[in-house]
Amino acid sequence: MLKKLWVQVIIGMISGVIVGLLLSPNAFALIPKDIAFGIAPWIALAGNIFLALIKMVVIPLVVTSIILGITSAGDTETLKNLGTKIAPYFIFTTIIAVTIGILLAFLIKPGDFVSSDIIDTIVINSTTVKEVNIIKDISIPDMIVGLIPVNISQAELDGNILFFVILAIFIGVALMYMEEENAKPIKDLSKSLQIFSMIVVKWAMKLAPLAVFGLLCSITIKIGFDAISSMSMYIFTVLLGLLSLLGFYLILVYFIGKINPLTFLSQIKEVQLMAFSTSSSAAVMPLSIKTAEDKLNIPTPISKFVIPLGATINMDGTALYQVIAAIFLTQLFGIDLSLVDIIILALTTIGASIGAPSTPGVGIVILATILQGIGVPVEGIALILGVDRILDMCRTTINVTGDLTASIVMNHFVKNSNDSQ
Repeated sequence: MLKKLWVQVIIGMISGVIVGLLLSPNAFALIPKDIAFGIAPWIALAGNIFLALIKMVVIPLVVTSIILGITSAGDTETLKNLGTKIAPYFIFTTIIAVTIGILLAFLIKPGDFVSSDIIDTIVINSTTVKEVNIIKDISIPDMIVGLIPVNISQAELDGNILFFVILAIFIGVALMYMEEENAKPIKDLSKSLQIFSMIVVKWAMKLAPLAVFGLLCSITIKIGFDAISSMSMYIFTVLLGLLSLLGFYLILVYFIGKINPLTFLSQIKEVQLMAFSTSSSAAVMPLSIKTAEDKLNIPTPISKFVIPLGATINMDGTALYQVIAAIFLTQLFGIDLSLVDIIILALTTIGASIGAPSTPGVGIVILATILQGIGVPVEGIALILGVDRILDMCRTTINVTGDLTASIVMNHFVKNSNDSQ
């Protein structure tokens, strides 16, 4: 039993939180604050190495997975069926997520449960503010043209995986129309790069339990009890929203995929645990693909197309969190939102969550751009920064669950489409 990865991850999670609380100045404080904060980066070292290894291969892994997923479809008709259904599906589920978030935020009103005195204690996090890019006024035609990956080097520097996804789709579709002898070298290169990437991921996974321990211990040392207790109603609202979204996924799995929800959760628990521990959809993407194919019986063309694409643009958990956080801060700062403001907020959240880099902490940067649009001081982010990593772990878990749900739904639609022909 102890040899199973998910068991080792759970042990790492629990022990990481316990050790973190023992060392945290805001909890049991067994050691001085300076020493605790000094050793936190060393404790997190294995976790940061784990994430760095994944980031190193995430672009070749995403690109090759999509290329091989498209070319293994066998015919362009299957590809068209999948392509025309996946985009509307992702938009639909993101709209559902944002709607759930808005309803819960206005129903519970978490901002009313925080003392206004806390605003005076906000410490502006200068690094967060510096990372915020103010959205320029760009026309929709320019945005569409901007999706074409012209500057690959800049996209890599910006962490814009969406550009590489689009590039991979172009390459994969083009290969489908090429003669086999001309397409074979690129296919073979893609296979070699994918195998290389998977070997590096396999090495990284050996660090996973230790990485989980280190990351959680480091986070717990920094936040302790205080940050969580003062923001308890906000945390409750976000978690309730994420659980509601999970319930929506389970309904889709049951009625469309004809899979028992408990069976589904049992089959994907390892993926969920890794997502929770690493806060990165990209980090668990190889495991998500393997789980989809081996346990959910999803065909390779679908799993290798839908899951890498989903890890880039299917950020339902992130969208739900962002809209709740934005409304929470408007309540806290006493900003009244009109119906038009709420609609604009919803549309901005949907747009911002699509194509967000699937790495830890990016939600905070995206949230800052959303807050600027509705008049909330960016400094308000400092208030939720203390609990963001915990919620980041939770929403990433829902994000990867959404990707696996999408693969089940797409498999059903493609099967039905092929059967009707």
